[in-house]
Amino acid sequence: MLDIAHFDLNNIGAEFIENPYPTLAQLRTTTPVHRNGDGSVYLTRHDDCLAVYRSRDMLSDKTEAFGKKFGECPLKVHHTTSLVFNDPPYHTTVRKLISGAFTPRKLAEMERQIERIVDRLLDRVEDLGELDSIADFAMVLPTEIISLMLGIPESYRAKLRGYSTAILGALDPMVSQAQLAAGNAAVEEFGAILSDLINHRRANPDAAGEGEVLEALIFGEHNGHHLTQNELVQNCIFLLNAGHETTTSLVGNSIALLLDNPDQHRRLLDDPTLIAGTVEECLRMESPVQIGNRTAGEEFTLPSGPVLPKGTYIHTSIAGANRDPEAFSNPERFDITRNPNPHIAFITGIHVCLGASLARMEGKLALGRFVERFPKLAADGPRERLGLARFRGFTSLPIRVI
Repeated sequence: MLDIAHFDLNNIGAEFIENPYPTLAQLRTTTPVHRNGDGSVYLTRHDDCLAVYRSRDMLSDKTEAFGKKFGECPLKVHHTTSLVFNDPPYHTTVRKLISGAFTPRKLAEMERQIERIVDRLLDRVEDLGELDSIADFAMVLPTEIISLMLGIPESYRAKLRGYSTAILGALDPMVSQAQLAAGNAAVEEFGAILSDLINHRRANPDAAGEGEVLEALIFGEHNGHHLTQNELVQNCIFLLNAGHETTTSLVGNSIALLLDNPDQHRRLLDDPTLIAGTVEECLRMESPVQIGNRTAGEEFTLPSGPVLPKGTYIHTSIAGANRDPEAFSNPERFDITRNPNPHIAFITGIHVCLGASLARMEGKLALGRFVERFPKLAADGPRERLGLARFRGFTSLPIRVI
């Protein structure tokens, strides 16, 4: 456990990244509104995080913050143009345009495709027997799904996780110059690929395959506004980031949790109808996104009491909130029948995850079919963590299936 008196989110190390939960529990108890060295605050209580996400006085725009963090570069262009780090009215317009890619009809098309992708990947898992569940399953699944959605040719697909982790890794509290360089290169390289794909689909609007959403993004309209070429590129990168690393981590984290909790694994095997609750509990216990951010647009009083002055930069601990004993009974226990389960893995408020329905679908199909097909799982070597504070997952999780 780290020294809470000297804890600073902007100066964390491998110990916190490997297992943040003891530190988060202590912060929740002693300093739930913890001030970092730069004057920002780190919130670890469920009610405080929930209030911040629900408040219209909280701002998501990061133009100033990312200008200081990144300077003028591709990373700044991406993170200040894409949906997640913007406020109304721009956020409202872009969200409406992107939501055309997640209509019930599009989701039904994607469900059929995801079922085929999962079954094909499980055939490969059966052939392997011993595998890295990240490289051979959890990572391949969102690669195929995002490629389907954006019409990305197979020749580019092996690069997608590298793009995603490089761009998202630059959002961590501590970022090296090497990480910044990798993130900028990823934005430029993937952006060029996407620009070519967008131009091709614009010229061939009727050539989209089942489940592809690119044409909905290109030709969608809200109050007379269409996405510009730059907005299209940056929000397609956002769709990759939002759906790739988080889905990889959801599936990988879920497999690890079942390995570590054989009683709950057996419970799911005995009653497959518990799969929806299993996915929700996995999202709570090991939230793929661990930290969010807001800026107080006005003076704001937290439910726990402290008043945050206007302009306060806030880090919300999704991981801490999702294990808060004030919100969850026995929060350190993995319980696939937990009800209610008010986790905030998908945030809430106007920035609630646009792809939450798709992510839940992916989780239920991938994990449910995996467990049904391979009821016996065993660890087969040491695990390796992703190595980021903001995003929690594995780079390697070796297993054996029977």
